[in-house]
Amino acid sequence: MTAHIIDGKAAAARLRAQVAADVATLPYRPGLTVVLVGDDPASQVYVRSKDRAATEAGITAHTIRLPATTTEPELLAVIAALNADSTVDGILVQLPLPAPLRAQLIIDAIDPAKDVDGLHPINAGRLANGLPGLVPCTPLGVMKLLAETATPIRGARAVVLGRSVLVGRPIAALLNNADATVTLAHSRTRDLAAECRRADILIAAVGRPEMVRGDWIAPGAVVIDVGINRIGPKQLVGDVATAEALQIAGAITPVPGGVGPMTIACLLENTVTAARLRRASL
Repeated sequence: MTAHIIDGKAAAARLRAQVAADVATLPYRPGLTVVLVGDDPASQVYVRSKDRAATEAGITAHTIRLPATTTEPELLAVIAALNADSTVDGILVQLPLPAPLRAQLIIDAIDPAKDVDGLHPINAGRLANGLPGLVPCTPLGVMKLLAETATPIRGARAVVLGRSVLVGRPIAALLNNADATVTLAHSRTRDLAAECRRADILIAAVGRPEMVRGDWIAPGAVVIDVGINRIGPKQLVGDVATAEALQIAGAITPVPGGVGPMTIACLLENTVTAARLRRASL
């Protein structure tokens, strides 16, 4: 038996269409501003995709491009101006930032109500406590992909491989809030392969090419591969050895075409959510 391929592109297209329909009912156009510092090629491509997707959904999208030599006071001044701009509903600072800029310092300066990346400590704290708030886009996309496959989460054993604040920890919190029994595994976990084999739901988010082998996966498990790793000039692979996993798993996301498209779609959804909540309180 070969695993079911979870089509992230199709799921993202449906979500983007729903966001566009929601925007069409609003008496205003939500505004999203992305701040891009430096000239990282991958970030530039990603930001262009965000701008295009936002515009197609009816969201007013702007990108502020700053040189890699931008200082922290200069960047903080840009964030302060966006916080004060009533036409801006969502602010996203594209990561990684060039050294020596401190990402957490910059994220802390964003108005939590406009933090569509869901990384501000207030939004992270609300998520950890099971309270409503803006949720990081990739973890939110993972949960939507699990819903796409009608994966039972309540009572399931979930293993999240990777404990980053961007992906691993918020995914673990979302799964915990959905009543899964969650193990947050990492590089210091003893017998990592054995921990993964216990999972009904395995989320791989470590950033190591094909680290998760087929014999790490329980028969029939649902595998969400968050990793995007470049091998050579053109090939992209995930954190899971897909060819091996296809023979064991019940369902799996491909790379590319799995979690990636959902991240942008969830950013658009977060922007509309932020706009509704913020403007209702004005």
